[in-house]
Amino acid sequence: MSFQVFGIPVTKGVAIGRAVLVASGRVDVAHYFVEDGSVPIEVGRCLTACEQVAHELEALREALPSDAPPELDAILDVHLMLVRDPDFIAGARQWIEVRRYNAEWALTAQLEVLGRQFDEMEDDYLRERKSDLEQVISRVLEALGRERGTNTLVSQRDFAGADPLLLVAADVSPADLMGFRQGVFQGFITDVGGRTSHTAIVARSMGIPAVVGTREASRLIRQDDWVVVDGDQGVVVVDPSPIALEEYRFRQRQAELEKARLGRFRDKPAVTLDGQRVSMLANIELPSDVDAAVAAGAEGVGLFRTEFLFMNRGGQLPSEDEQYMAYRSAVEALAGRMLTIRTIDIGADKPLDRGHHVGDARHDSVLNPALGLRAIRWSLAEPAMFRQQLRAVIRAAQHGPVRLLIPMVGSLRELEQVHEHLNMAFNQLDLDRSEVNLPVGVMVEVPAAAISIGSLLPALDFVSIGTNDLIQYTLAIDRADEAVSRLYDPWHPAVLALIANVITEADRAGKDVSVCGEMAGDPDFTALLLGYGLRQFSMHPSQISEVKQAVLRTDAVKAGAKHAPKIASRAFGL
Repeated sequence: MSFQVFGIPVTKGVAIGRAVLVASGRVDVAHYFVEDGSVPIEVGRCLTACEQVAHELEALREALPSDAPPELDAILDVHLMLVRDPDFIAGARQWIEVRRYNAEWALTAQLEVLGRQFDEMEDDYLRERKSDLEQVISRVLEALGRERGTNTLVSQRDFAGADPLLLVAADVSPADLMGFRQGVFQGFITDVGGRTSHTAIVARSMGIPAVVGTREASRLIRQDDWVVVDGDQGVVVVDPSPIALEEYRFRQRQAELEKARLGRFRDKPAVTLDGQRVSMLANIELPSDVDAAVAAGAEGVGLFRTEFLFMNRGGQLPSEDEQYMAYRSAVEALAGRMLTIRTIDIGADKPLDRGHHVGDARHDSVLNPALGLRAIRWSLAEPAMFRQQLRAVIRAAQHGPVRLLIPMVGSLRELEQVHEHLNMAFNQLDLDRSEVNLPVGVMVEVPAAAISIGSLLPALDFVSIGTNDLIQYTLAIDRADEAVSRLYDPWHPAVLALIANVITEADRAGKDVSVCGEMAGDPDFTALLLGYGLRQFSMHPSQISEVKQAVLRTDAVKAGAKHAPKIASRAFGL
């Protein structure tokens, strides 16, 4: 029976496909597709792990003391029956053979299927046996983890399925989602998250329709259900009717036509109606994203989120040489265009691998990670790691135009410390700082920085406004929390005043200023930002054509006059 689930739209478009449920929270397992030739090996892993657990349970039963409660023996019997149940094993095997899931994923998929069956049982005793099933599968997953040596999520392998697939999960971390970037999933749905959470940002970088904050989608949707993701309206349609399906397919075709029409702006300069030249830059996560950025018409990279080089590595940080090669490859791919490298922004909803820590800077759960040791705070707490990244950036800057961007700076003292570490990095490389052209800028994400930007500008070469976090910290709204997403308001007067103040002060000081948050890629804000004096926009490559179209249709002088009352820099008395 068809039904709808409502959430927060984060990527426009329509996706239609079969649901692929990924377990999260309760179990932490690897999710990837196996090649055809590896299917027998993966089936063997699953069967071997099940048999290993069965032997362990038999040994436990035989080791029970004579005075042990009879309930213990009965529980072990139930567990043995479950781990050797032909239907359970056949179901897991089918996920591997038909859908090419790895063994761990197949087991959790089968857990979802059987768990729902237990939930629907009327008998209380039978319904409670679901916990036994979870314990058995947990044992099998542990056996698989011992055999492979890790239970963390790893990158996908090549997969060509018959039906398009949609990812459904209670939550997906940005690092986990990066493992599915190569086009296997046509859309994704999560129970939690907000429009500007980092998971949503990565989804936009994948260019796939997405809906987050649905609350219960992962519980209501079953494995292999046909699902429509309406990324325009924030609606998920499960088991759509033929009429609804045809309507959504029509919308897909219309979206493709609109995309082709916007593609005509690719090589057209971004110039306003009154002749103001505007730079269109791209945000990227990996060096491999440069090709898509250039193909979309980006004039450079305004934000390279380097933290994704540090994720999904089993706790091993990239070496200086590895970072250098990554940055250098991006520089060379840009062929003379500017590359803006942001130093690692770890923390909040972008932790490193679970339990990983470097020195004393731990990334375990904290009471309020958005206000904790993240971004530049983490880097300054780990000076050896920080200088290693700085050295890699300096080396890459010798191969083409590079700018260094520091995230979440809140005070002049932090900026002074950055320059101290940068000087040490140059000394360690036996280079004079004047020998390498490396402009230094900060991300204005903290209201304190936006208000006191005038005191920071003398120590800076450029400024980039990160509107996502600036809005979050100004309005005290967790941007990853769907419960308060309705309060996340980019149009709030306080937010606009802060943005206007930064642009005005930077222009007055003759320093370049850009916006690299989600507002830059939203054409609804283009005229406003142009009116404030912004001439550099940085966004996901897929948004460039639409924003460029808005630029071409805007008279910057008239936009400035229209929005002048909202430019409130003088309201701060600075």
